[in-house]
Amino acid sequence: MSEQPPLPGAPAETVVASPHGGTLRIPTPRLTLEGVAPDAAAGLRAGGDGGFAWLGGAPFEGTRDVSGMLTQAHAAGVYRPEFGMFALVRRGDGLAIGSIAFHGPPDDEGRVEIGYDLVEAARGHGYATEAVDVLTAWTLARDDVGCVCATVEETNTASQNVLHRAGFTRTRLNGDELLLYVRSRG
Repeated sequence: MSEQPPLPGAPAETVVASPHGGTLRIPTPRLTLEGVAPDAAAGLRAGGDGGFAWLGGAPFEGTRDVSGMLTQAHAAGVYRPEFGMFALVRRGDGLAIGSIAFHGPPDDEGRVEIGYDLVEAARGHGYATEAVDVLTAWTLARDDVGCVCATVEETNTASQNVLHRAGFTRTRLNGDELLLYVRSRG
């Protein structure tokens, strides 16, 4: 893995080439957030493994859905790796356990939205909180991002708990039983 030049606002030590074809690797205490390249995302969307060994043999369906979004963004010429998708790879055994992704680059007001999922066998161990917390801190260190948000179904208390533990604040009900959570620079 070779060192890459840092992205604007990114700590240099977190930006290295990924062995899975992505451009970013962001370490957390127990995970590595591995950037997923467009060709790997296309493979995931088509039912493959994207070049990762998955806990339980396959990613959760949300990972496949986001892979399709990444592939479409690449085809449209608007893909930006730093606002793409990351596989959550456990350091201890090298298994991918889920993904975390941006819904796109920051808007004109510096807001960016994230989503995440884990394979069922990895839930309840704090991995999602760890990934959300580190990626959010990394993102808020950029000059072009002022807040990170996530929308969660009102019935998804597990995801609400992840966001609370990662320092997000519930700001309002967003209709259709969705809750909006925000973490801002500060």
